[in-house]
Formats: sequence, structure tokens, C-alpha cells
Amino acid sequence: MSTGSILIVDDVAKNVRLLADVLGARGYRTRTAASGLEALASISAEPPDLVLLDVMMPGMNGYEVCRAIRADPLHAVLPVVLVTALDPEQERVNGLDAGADDFLGKPINQAELMARVRSLLRVKSLYDEVQRQRAELQAWNATLEQRVADSVRQLERVGQLKRFFSPQLAEAILAGGAGDPLRSHRREITVVFLDLRGFTAFTETADPEEVMAVLAQYHAAMGRLVLAHEGTLERFSGDGMMIFFNDPQPVPDASARALRMAVAMQREMAALSGQWRRRGYDLHMGIGIAQGFATLGGIGFDGRIDYGAIGTVTNLAARLCGEAAGGQILVSQRVQAELHEQAGDAEWAIEPIGELELKGFQRKVPAWRVA
Repeated sequence: MSTGSILIVDDVAKNVRLLADVLGARGYRTRTAASGLEALASISAEPPDLVLLDVMMPGMNGYEVCRAIRADPLHAVLPVVLVTALDPEQERVNGLDAGADDFLGKPINQAELMARVRSLLRVKSLYDEVQRQRAELQAWNATLEQRVADSVRQLERVGQLKRFFSPQLAEAILAGGAGDPLRSHRREITVVFLDLRGFTAFTETADPEEVMAVLAQYHAAMGRLVLAHEGTLERFSGDGMMIFFNDPQPVPDASARALRMAVAMQREMAALSGQWRRRGYDLHMGIGIAQGFATLGGIGFDGRIDYGAIGTVTNLAARLCGEAAGGQILVSQRVQAELHEQAGDAEWAIEPIGELELKGFQRKVPAWRVA
């Protein structure tokens, strides 16, 4: 069944009924107007899909009505068919000048009427579809612009969070999948401290450019391993770095993960040391690992906030690192016990080195070395 709304405009009621009956029988919805002014009011109130417009009417004739329709931008492409009993050639020129799309002569030929109606409604339908798609495209472009702006802001926030956290956690925080890590809280963590042996002597003899190049290599290599093991970088200063595990993202194997990272770091460091040795630099790395409770959260002021951990465990890791020789990894008693419970002696060989006197600790501290 055909669809479409057609406005029939004619001051002769008999002509209106004839057109309405013919079109209605073929499924078209029709409404009527007996004058030009009534037609314009009807179009303004509810635009039809097509207008069948008689030329000879009192008041406004068909040409004037057609010009008024075209003067409104909202109806610039509304199909208008002029219906006339006058000379078709002359009326065609006048009709085109007024903005009509097609013509029908009186008396109406029903086959011709239906062919012209179907053709113009098909064009109107295609135009409406193009306009709909255009509106959707404009809306989509506006949405896309907003999404791009939101994505840029999101990337900036991710970049800030990645200063401290693994990329996975930074994205989870922004997506709402993690709590606010900058809020002060207390948690048991495993802390890894590392720094270079021979670095002070190296800086006393090397050019500043050489020192910066070595530090760039060192930080890049260690940083990749921090990210790979999803550790949290608390800080690095010169040749020293502090990383911890189990915060802000809890993990079931913090000590094991920390040690795996430390072992991988020493392997990476061995390769770097070989390169540096060929350039006359004698540099090695010591690592200390401790486990215990700490208070964590944002530390700083507006414009500069760092993520920090405060507690004895950080001092213990730093002191163990200071006691470790180049290439060594020293761990605290709690780390050794945790590793033994998790993996036994299958994955690592860990041997006691006795009790150490560490600065800041009143009693000697037992320590273990990872062989």
C-alpha cells in the first residue's frame, strides 16, 4: 500500500473530491484546502509530502501560492504539482518561474497523476533520508569532537598517574575500577630499593653528559621492568630507585613479584655493566627488599603531588640495599619467610648472611642473600 501525505488545493469542491478519492484508494493520506491562504496555513501547521495546487483560484492564484511556499526555507524542496486547464506550454513557463516541480492538465488523467505523484514522492523520500543522515552525521561529529576532547583529557590524566602506577592500574583508576589511591591509608607492602655501586667515583671523573647518558640507560632499563612487573615507582633520585608492591593494587604474591623483578634487574644490569666497562665505567647495582606496614598516599602541595610510602619498612629496604654488594640482592626476614611459604626453595636459592647492624635500627637485623 502506498504512503505519503498529499495536500489538495482547489476552490472547486468537485475537483477536490475527485483527487482525494483517486489518491485515497491507492493508500495516500490526503487533506484539502479551498484557497491559497488556507493552503499556506495548512503547510505551516503540518508540512505534507506533496502539494497538488490548482492555478486558477480567487485571492491568491497557484503561482503566488507556489512562490510563497518556495520563499520559506523549510519548504524549499516540498514537491508542488500545478494543476491547470490553461495552455500547457505557457503555464509550464510560468510554473517553472514560480518554482513548481511538475504539471498536470485538466481533465486529470489518473495514470499520469499517479505516475507523477509516485515519482515526486520518491524524490522527496530520498531528500528526507539525505537530510536525516546529514543530521545524524552532524550529531555524530559533535559527539566525536566531545569524545576526542574527553580522550585528550583522559590521556593527560593517565600520563600523570603513570608517573606512579602501572598503565593497567592508571586506566582502572580513571575508569572507576579502583579507589582513590592518593588518600592516606595503611597497608602491608614489599619495598624494593636499588642503587649503583661506584656511582660517586664515576661522577667525580666523568663529564656531566656521560653521567646523564648512563643514568638515562639505567632508568630506562629498570623502568621497563618496573612496569612489566606492575610495581609502583615511589621515586628515583640519581642512581637510587624505590619501588613497592601490594599498593595501590593489592597482589597475592608481592614478595615473589618483587624478587622476580629484582632478579630480572640484576640480569639487565649485568648486560649494562658490560657495556659500561668497555667505556671505562665500573658500575654495579645493589638491591634491598623488605616487607612491612607503611602509610601511603599523596604527599606534596597543589601543583606537585608525589605518591609516597612512610614507615620503617622503607628504611629497612634502603639499609639492606646499602649493605648489598654490587650484583647482590639482600632480603629481610619477613620477605624470606613469605617467599618460603609461597614457593618453598624451588624457585630461588636464599641463604642467611647473619645479623647486620643497620643505621637507625637499635638491634641487629637478620638478613638473607639471594644466590
